[in-house]
Amino acid sequence: MAFVLRFVQKYRPADREAFMELERKFTALEKRRPDFPKGRRCQPLAGRDAAHTLVWECDFPSLEAVQNVLAFLAADGEHDELFRRQAPFIAEAHTEIYEVLEF
Repeated sequence: MAFVLRFVQKYRPADREAFMELERKFTALEKRRPDFPKGRRCQPLAGRDAAHTLVWECDFPSLEAVQNVLAFLAADGEHDELFRRQAPFIAEAHTEIYEVLEF
């Protein structure tokens, strides 16, 4: 059974440049460190969420793998430092976990 982990972050439109600069640093961290999950980032063009929303998502083979990566990210100092710098620009955030349905 596969799962999708999503971090949904709504940032203030006036802070877009600073927020995205830090997001580029997160991307570089993912590329540089083999122990980091390799997610993809997207922004809504139409739908429920505002255009100033960033979604990071990554597929995992099990719910246990999702739980392990959440614990890993919570304990990683480099990730924590980047998030600490990005947090002031975030107006709202939440985490979603989806089960992939394969009929």
